[in-house]
Amino acid sequence: MTAPLRREAKFLATGFLASGTVHLVRPDVWEPLMPDWVPMHREVIIWSGVAEIACAAGLLFPPTRKLAGLASAALLAGVYVGNIKMAVDASKSDNLPLKVAAYGRLPLQLPMFRAALRAGRS
Repeated sequence: MTAPLRREAKFLATGFLASGTVHLVRPDVWEPLMPDWVPMHREVIIWSGVAEIACAAGLLFPPTRKLAGLASAALLAGVYVGNIKMAVDASKSDNLPLKVAAYGRLPLQLPMFRAALRAGRS
């Protein structure tokens, strides 16, 4: 019998679904986060949105949960570079709310990463 999806993984799936949708509908929102060395920014943004939605869907179904948990953890590790870039860019700004949001995102990745790994083990 497969264990029910943990509450933290439900939040992760919901977040991936929302974020992935924004990636597809408004990819320009994410372009400032893209490091210069990443090629084809728009395409990477679109495909990362598709990956987020696929991970969200995979987390919801027991037969795909293990793979989706591991894929979610890999995706979070991959996009962390963009979150770091956002924080570095915000540090050069006078916009305090932007700085708080940018730096506040960084530690949130850790429980999300843990939730993805735990979902993959359930």
